Order: sequence, then structure tokens, then C-alpha cells
Amino acid sequence: MSTGPTPGLEQIRRLVQRAQDGESAAFEGLVDAYKPKIYNYVLRMLGERETAEDVAQETFIKAYSSLASFRGASSFQTWLYRIASNLAIDSIRRRKHRQASYSLDEPLDISGGQVERDIEDDAAGPELQLESAQLQRRVSEAILELSPKLRTVVLLYELQGLSYEEIAEIVGAPLGTVKSRLFNAREHLKKILVDERDLELLR
Repeated sequence: MSTGPTPGLEQIRRLVQRAQDGESAAFEGLVDAYKPKIYNYVLRMLGERETAEDVAQETFIKAYSSLASFRGASSFQTWLYRIASNLAIDSIRRRKHRQASYSLDEPLDISGGQVERDIEDDAAGPELQLESAQLQRRVSEAILELSPKLRTVVLLYELQGLSYEEIAEIVGAPLGTVKSRLFNAREHLKKILVDERDLELLR
């Protein structure tokens, strides 16, 4: 999947305008700019690569069919995340009890670029790298145990790097509600991870 730098806001605005005027290449430019972010987001929302690919594709199909209704009240990125979030939550509800898994080797996209899940440390030996991978896996699995509302805000804020204001627009909730959900999500994650560590100590 291409991972080039995201175009600037003015370039995105021009691409949106040209796409709304019927230029298919302009919409393809928007897809190229945002698909890595949207895919990585829904992958962590759903925890299953194949479903994430379907939801990411559906996000852009819906965005294309609704492009005429986009008036720029929010940023195009925020609008896309709103569509993706709604589709991902719908998918979660349909697959509520399915266990999710995905590769730890796939890069994680945070806002403007990518970072690998393994912490890059030249001094870290194989044991430290293994511990890091195991921690990343536990955190990812713990996120999947959160309710869809809590999962959405923690992923958008912690992994996608969006602001409280952007998240409020995406989820359609007041700023205070977003902050409360983020606090609750963090508290739930702490409890899940502490409980898992305690269980390991008892083994």
C-alpha cells in the first residue's frame, strides 16, 4: 500500500473541488492520500485484515457517492473518518463475537507517516524486541475489548493523532464527552493490562 506524504490542506481542497467537478483522477488522488490512514484505523477498530480492507474500500465508495454533499464545514479528513467510523462500528455490531487477529508486522500509520510496531532500538537485543512485540499485541487485543465508542476515541486520538475537536466532529459528541470517553478508555485499558499481568504472575 502506498505511503507517500499526505498533500497539504490547500492541495486537498483543490483535489476535492476537482473531484466534485467530475474529475476521476482527482478523487483517485484523494484515495491515494488517505487510504493508508483509513485502512490502518479500521484495521485496529476491527482487528481483522480482510474485513478492514472491505470497510476501507466501502468508505471510499461511500465518500465518492456522497461527494456532492461535502460542503467543507469540516475537513475532508474528518469527513472520511466519520464515514469510516460509522462503517466500522456497523461491522463490529454484525460480528460482535468473532475473535480478531492481524499481523504484527504490518506498519502502523500515525497521522503523517508510518512507524513500525517494533520499537527501533539499536541496543535492544532479541529478548527486548520480543517483549516489545508481546506488549504491542496485548495492547492491540485490549483495545479490541473496549466498546466501539471507547475504541473509536482512543484510536483516533492515540494512534491517528487527531485533536479532541476533530474527534468530536467525527463522533458527533460534545468536546467534554470525547475527553470523558478517552479517560474511560485509558482506565479500561489499564485494568485489562494489569489483570492480564496478574494472571501471568499466577501461572
